[in-house]
Amino acid sequence: MDPLRIYWYKEGLCRLATAEYKPPREKNLDNLYMHLTNYAINKSAANFIANTGSENDDCGHKRSLTFAFSYIEKLGHDVEKLKHEIKLLVIKTLTMVQPMLSHTYRSC
Repeated sequence: MDPLRIYWYKEGLCRLATAEYKPPREKNLDNLYMHLTNYAINKSAANFIANTGSENDDCGHKRSLTFAFSYIEKLGHDVEKLKHEIKLLVIKTLTMVQPMLSHTYRSC
C-alpha cells in the first residue's frame, strides 16, 4: 500500500450469470441470476452448469479470463483496448482509495 504497487496478471476468472442480461426494469429487478455474477447465487439456478476442468473452458458458468477475452475478440471487439481500459479503471480506483487504505494499514 505504501508505496502503492499494482500487479496485473494475464489470467483470471470470469464468472457468468445464469440468466441472459436485460436492462434493469421494474419487472426483472428481483432476478438475481440476471444481474449478479456471484457464484454463491448462480450455483443454485436451475440451469447452472458446473465446470469440469480447465480443459473444458468453453462451458460452465466459471471460465478463464483467456476464454472471455477470446470470445469478446471473436465478437469483433478490440480486446487490447478493453484490457487498457480495465487497467485504467483499476489504477484510478486504487489511487482514489490508497490514502485511506495506507492510513488503515499503518494503524494496525
